[in-house]
Amino acid sequence: MYSKEFQESIKKVEATRKERLNQDFPKLSLAERSVLLEAYHPDYKKGTMREILIGANKDDKTPHEFADLFEAYSHINPDNFIVPAPKYETDVLIIGGGGAGVTAAIIANQAKADVFLVTKLRIADANTTMAQGGIQAADKANDSPAIHYLDVVGGGGFHNIPELVQALVNDGPEIIRWLEDLGVIFDKAPDGTMLSIHGGGTSRKRMHPCRDYTGAEIMRCLKDEFLDQKIKYLEYTGALDLLTDKNGNCVGAVLVNMENGEIFTVKAKTTIIATGGAGQLHIQGFPTSNHYGATADGLVIGYRAGAKLAFLDTIQYHPTGVGYPEQILGQLITEKVRGVGAQLVNADGERFIYDLETRDVVASAIIREVQDRKKGIASVASGGVWLDTPLIEMKSGSGTILKQLPAMYRQFIKFGIDMTKEPVITYPTQHYQNGGILCTEFGETNVPGLYVVGEASGGVHGRNRLMGNSLLDILVFGRRAGKYAAEQATKTKQVNEGTIEHIKKYHQELEKAGVPRERKSPILLPDYRPQEFKGKYSFLSHLKD
Repeated sequence: MYSKEFQESIKKVEATRKERLNQDFPKLSLAERSVLLEAYHPDYKKGTMREILIGANKDDKTPHEFADLFEAYSHINPDNFIVPAPKYETDVLIIGGGGAGVTAAIIANQAKADVFLVTKLRIADANTTMAQGGIQAADKANDSPAIHYLDVVGGGGFHNIPELVQALVNDGPEIIRWLEDLGVIFDKAPDGTMLSIHGGGTSRKRMHPCRDYTGAEIMRCLKDEFLDQKIKYLEYTGALDLLTDKNGNCVGAVLVNMENGEIFTVKAKTTIIATGGAGQLHIQGFPTSNHYGATADGLVIGYRAGAKLAFLDTIQYHPTGVGYPEQILGQLITEKVRGVGAQLVNADGERFIYDLETRDVVASAIIREVQDRKKGIASVASGGVWLDTPLIEMKSGSGTILKQLPAMYRQFIKFGIDMTKEPVITYPTQHYQNGGILCTEFGETNVPGLYVVGEASGGVHGRNRLMGNSLLDILVFGRRAGKYAAEQATKTKQVNEGTIEHIKKYHQELEKAGVPRERKSPILLPDYRPQEFKGKYSFLSHLKD
């Protein structure tokens, strides 16, 4: 239930609603978009990034929060740590149990490789499950992979790696067929035609939704298939570092049982990093839409082993995170809400941006409205604007929200806010890392034996990701990397013994750079405890320098 202060602003929104109902709002030109981004997007804010001091991307700029992870010592002290004999040996080791990792495991297993998956939480505890609005694929008569390609590259600021985009869009239609075969229930018309909607930055309606819980539906079927195939896995198992041999090849990982602190190793012919995003870093203090385990662990362990990074100077701030109530601050309000008719308006009920511009542009416009034009909702501490959701019912008929956006409706109604009758408050939230570990279209990194898939990879989305391409990304490259890693593993007859010599060399570089010894990474889990408890009672507390 909104207070009186909010009600005064809502009256202004209601007063302009009829006028705005069928009003066209002009799109920005490329020049106007560039000006807006440079002035208001967080990536351009001065003092928020610095050059990395060591490693494969030395001198490249990245947010301070990322740099702190790369400029940090391993939890393992290579001077006194004796690498234990492998507890497990496998063809393909997969680190991460979200959509990308599970997909890679399914395909690698079908390719007759021995597969072993570890994940620091549970299978499906991942951003995949939290994805809402839909998955892109050019499978309609008026569309094509070539048109999809142009949308992806345009949305990414023309910085995307072409080979990765080509793989993404060409595999799209097959991915939809594969998902249907697995049992994914997409939204369809009564005659069985698959429904599709627009997303920001798309020139065609190619977003395939499952109501507003698309990721959860896809993950449900992936998990079922994974379990049906009886693939070996361990939950509550985090990765502390990779193992490399005398030639610099990746040959497995050092892992930790996050329940009892046991440190052990897995020896593998090929290793796939599928650890997901970095929202829990709360870059620049933004709230996040990400799950609890999104702490960039894969980037850290890959970088220490010599993997190159790409586009780590660009973060996606989803324009519509929850701005109120504070109990769910930063949770996602899917872009589909705007795709089916809701409009962004300021505290005076005025539109200020075309609602389906690309995410970086819309986020920048909201920040401008709040910070510069001072037309945010004054009653919200962090600022915010209105997302006028009752327009959906006016445009498409009563009951549309309950039918197409049931998860969104439940998210707000439990706090007394009925989005069918009242607008909701929104502000950008940290949502996606556009960059990650550089890879080929088969997931290969520059470190032999090491692969990367999903949000931990970088290059396909350029400097900004379009809605629905993340779910496509994890499936396209999860399948590709799973197949390729399995083929390479089955060709490999013998694997050298794993060492942590690369950690020793990395620590020497850190010491030369003057990095404080107490800084450690990966984070594994964010620590939201009061300051007096931080660093204590950890499952890693028995590891001594």
